[in-house]
Amino acid sequence: MEPTDLRGIPFRDGDHVVWSIPALLPNAAKHGARGILFLDEITSAPPTVTAAAYQLILDRRLGEYRVPDGWAIFAAGNRHGDRGVTYAMPAPLANRFTHYELEAYLDDWVAWAYRNDIDERVIAFLHFRPELLFEMKFSATLAAFTSPRTWEYASRALKKFGDAPDLLLDGLQASVGAAAGIEFKAFMDHIRDLPDIEAIAQGRSNVMPGAIDLQYAVASSLVRRVVRESGKPNGETMIGNVLRYAKLFPQRELGVMLVSDLQRAIGTPLFDRPEFSEWASSISDLLMYRQGH
Repeated sequence: MEPTDLRGIPFRDGDHVVWSIPALLPNAAKHGARGILFLDEITSAPPTVTAAAYQLILDRRLGEYRVPDGWAIFAAGNRHGDRGVTYAMPAPLANRFTHYELEAYLDDWVAWAYRNDIDERVIAFLHFRPELLFEMKFSATLAAFTSPRTWEYASRALKKFGDAPDLLLDGLQASVGAAAGIEFKAFMDHIRDLPDIEAIAQGRSNVMPGAIDLQYAVASSLVRRVVRESGKPNGETMIGNVLRYAKLFPQRELGVMLVSDLQRAIGTPLFDRPEFSEWASSISDLLMYRQGH
């Protein structure tokens, strides 16, 4: 932005100069009585622009303009160590905010991923290797690296190059970096030995793979299968089948992960199933142990 994008443009009104009000600023009649004015990438704005925001942020006004009472002001920006295009935030501006540092959290990302059609193999891999959700390693040749954003790119690469295996590895490495791309590709090659997910979801099979990475893949695939069936006649039955299967994991924490992901994906209807009570009873000692420690 330029300073005038926030402050508006001056024009003559008789013997006075008045300022036009930028259309991007909240107007209760136009935008509603409540909302959020979100100033994104504020640390990338040059000082001349951030100086124009001082009055807006602290006093909730710019000249004759006032921010509606029901509106909150938020801002976000990269840290200086993130190697983005950033300016040092002027002390007067920094002092006008309370500051929070946000971190990527796998459970939140997984809940988003199921709602946004992210490939279940990506979700399974990140459950298996959660430290790779966000890993920025600085180097002179830094290009692609793992982040919530680039794992979405990896999911797109799977859809684009799924029928072109000679291009798939390149697509994954271009998305999440060389090392993570190779590891993810090896993970996918291994989980080709998955049992029949449809048979498990339909209650016709209880096959449990022995390898831990395959168990992660089964859990993620079952959640995705339930999400796709949600709202359909067979959806409720499938939830029950998956809850019964969740009791079979040798490491019960994996069953907890499956049910937790399922709850984030479909919500409270999960609790209405009698199979949920049966599953919860089967891991009650595990939950009591965690609470006690």
